[in-house]
Amino acid sequence: MSELERPERLQIMLTVDELAALENWRFEKHMPSRSAAVRELLRRGLTADGFLTAAHGTKSRDFGILPHSADGDRSAADGPSQKE
Repeated sequence: MSELERPERLQIMLTVDELAALENWRFEKHMPSRSAAVRELLRRGLTADGFLTAAHGTKSRDFGILPHSADGDRSAADGPSQKE
């Protein structure tokens, strides 16, 4: 068996709506796979201007690809809220 070109595996959990958003974006952009789409989104996110680093104590649930529901919380694109 040949060596993998990308030997590291990353597993993430998504809601049904988040997966649908990822799949919709993937097909709109004609990405060949979910993995390729996620890598492209990561690349874009890491190179984006204005991205704030996570504050100490920020939880995984504070980061999503869709806005929080019910509470009218901020958009997920805003990143975790900064305490003033």
